[in-house]
Amino acid sequence: MAKLRGPEMCMKWLFRSWLMMRRLKCCLLHLRSFEERCKEMERARCIYKFALDHIPKGRAEDLYRKFVAFEKQYGDKEGIEDAIVGKRRFQYEDEVRKNPLNYDAWFDYIRLEESVTNKGRIREVYERAIANVPPAQEKRYWQRYIYLWINYALYEELDAEDVERTQEVYRECLNLIPHEKFSFAKIWLLAAQFEIRQLNLNGARQVLGNAIGKAPKDKIFKKYIEIEMQLGNIDRCRKLYEKYLEWSPENCYAWSKYAELERSLSETERARSIFELAIAQPALDMPELLWKVIYVLCPI
Repeated sequence: MAKLRGPEMCMKWLFRSWLMMRRLKCCLLHLRSFEERCKEMERARCIYKFALDHIPKGRAEDLYRKFVAFEKQYGDKEGIEDAIVGKRRFQYEDEVRKNPLNYDAWFDYIRLEESVTNKGRIREVYERAIANVPPAQEKRYWQRYIYLWINYALYEELDAEDVERTQEVYRECLNLIPHEKFSFAKIWLLAAQFEIRQLNLNGARQVLGNAIGKAPKDKIFKKYIEIEMQLGNIDRCRKLYEKYLEWSPENCYAWSKYAELERSLSETERARSIFELAIAQPALDMPELLWKVIYVLCPI
């Protein structure tokens, strides 16, 4: 008898596995039917759960449907809810298996697990979801994905109340984003606001300082200046405005706000000097705004 070669041997083993799995499913279904006829509902329920844990998901759709019908007929409210959750979990598993980059399916799956409030499963699904990094380093592919990280961080802070894990989620997310190509002001600001809620002002400053160094944006400068203004740190505000204008010298909003700050401190000469520097710029994005503020703050 000729020996089977590699591919033929693989096909033989695959066929045997398929046959064994089919026989297992048939045996379990017959056993479950027997237990139901004997009114042993708890034993039948255990057989259902064993089968759903061991039969491949792709062959278990009909079994899930029967299990839900079984619970509706014989189970209590909790059992029915568990069966429905199990069926929906099966559906979401199938969706993310077919397309791991379907972030909407991951969001739905996470919401399902959060409704069950099993902390371990919630974290597992979050970790599986964020592992599916967009294949292209273009912002449009990342805009939906980044909200997985945001929701994960908010879950750890507000629901799990785990400060260290929240910091770790923000840190890993910020390390993952290719800031040299694009960035997200929202995640920087959320990380800084989290540190402020922990009364860690130095941590918030470090986050915002890194944001300005790696990916400066208007929103980040504005929020950082707002925080320092609330704390009364005028010198820090001045330094931030200088960095803001060094990064964006055509920004009339920044020039105007810097001058308004000095005018509010009765530093009229400093305000005039700022306006003179502003109008000397080769290009301005909204010169009419600048002249309007000059007329109001420093009338001739």
